[in-house]
Amino acid sequence: MTSETYDAIHRDLEALARLLGPHVPVGAVSDWKGAIVAAVASHFGNIPHQRCLAHVDRQAKRLLPKHSPYQATQALRRVASFLMLVEIPTDPHVWQTSLTRWEKQYGSMLKEKTHAPTGISRSWWYTHGNLRRAWRLLTHDQAPLFVFLINPLIPKTNNALEGVNSNLKQKLGDHRGMSVQRQTAFLSWYLAFTRVKTDNDLKKLWGWWKSEFSRS
Repeated sequence: MTSETYDAIHRDLEALARLLGPHVPVGAVSDWKGAIVAAVASHFGNIPHQRCLAHVDRQAKRLLPKHSPYQATQALRRVASFLMLVEIPTDPHVWQTSLTRWEKQYGSMLKEKTHAPTGISRSWWYTHGNLRRAWRLLTHDQAPLFVFLINPLIPKTNNALEGVNSNLKQKLGDHRGMSVQRQTAFLSWYLAFTRVKTDNDLKKLWGWWKSEFSRS
């Protein structure tokens, strides 16, 4: 698939559900795109779904520049960074207290408006748009941020998978110009052989291929 549309994710999860049979995943971790959240719920019901904290952290830092001239921006960036350090059930309360403290000190900036000069179609806009976006990112629907504290089998990030994806993208970049069909074949072979660690694994893989080809 060339993009993470609902249809693409739906087809992948449909195939996964068939492979799992009666078994249901203990949980999911994602970057919380709407299509992913909807598809997981559609195929696996109300399983625990963790929002990847690494994605939240990176998104917050993009909205809150490290060298911003505003103390409010720098302070909220520090609060956002603490999210990755959450490890025990009491940590979310400490983090929430930091958010409340920030709101008391700088919350008025979230409501500041800039009025447009004559001739502009818009009459006004929020002065600190990125600050508002970061605030909403950290405060809206917080429950998915801390699912991993309830279920230890669920990690708080999908960094392990992101590392694999990043490596695959690099491999495709090294072989620019291939058609989508060839890209798919290349990735299939690459994933297969990078997971063959021993001669016994190779024999199992070869045996599976022979059985598949004989049936076809």
